[in-house]
Amino acid sequence: MRIDKLLAASGYGSRKDVKQLLKQGAVEVNGQVLKEAKQHVDHESDLITVHGEEVFYREFIYLMMNKPPGVISATEDVRDETVVDLLEPSHAVFQPFPVGRLDKDTEGLLLLTNDGVLSHQLLSPKKHVPKTYFAVIDGEVTDEDGRIFQRGVTLDDGYVTKPADLKILKSGLRSDIELTITEGKFHQVKRMFAAVGKRVVYLQRISMGPLQLDEDLELGEYRELTEEEIDLLKGSSL
Repeated sequence: MRIDKLLAASGYGSRKDVKQLLKQGAVEVNGQVLKEAKQHVDHESDLITVHGEEVFYREFIYLMMNKPPGVISATEDVRDETVVDLLEPSHAVFQPFPVGRLDKDTEGLLLLTNDGVLSHQLLSPKKHVPKTYFAVIDGEVTDEDGRIFQRGVTLDDGYVTKPADLKILKSGLRSDIELTITEGKFHQVKRMFAAVGKRVVYLQRISMGPLQLDEDLELGEYRELTEEEIDLLKGSSL
């Protein structure tokens, strides 16, 4: 990999910033000063230092975000703030993207990564990776709704959803529920409840596969996944 790309991806600033470091003689490879931005290095075998500190390059980054409402699940948008806009420069430099989408007004667990293979596996319809949502429903959710969801709901476009597991936490004029689905159609949770004559007034994703939303994360906050969480995710996508 080119040294300027490696250093930029390792959090040492933009390509322009990295070129300044190279000009200053701050970058050494195997003890030799390197000044050419286009010079290729091997991050696995070469000893790379900046101002004497060893550079530890990593290819992939995995982030868990508690997505706030009003922010869209995209890498860029001309009108709205995106989840990538919430990242620190040291994480944004890896160019992570959201794995799947949460509606603009939906909160909760969102995974961001630059690992395209893992993202594809987690989103593949063939993998049936479960996603669980907490929702507040305008209307009384009943056991009959649960049976309908278990059989599969016919949406407004005629599509019949895969079986979903509905757990009623509180039933009344406003009901609290948890719903687990294994697919991700456009506005699916809202459309499923609309199909049984009810309206979602609050929606939060609380899990994706084995990954649970960290309760310590405030809205808009995020953290890197632990090695254990990464292994669990990769195991669930096999």
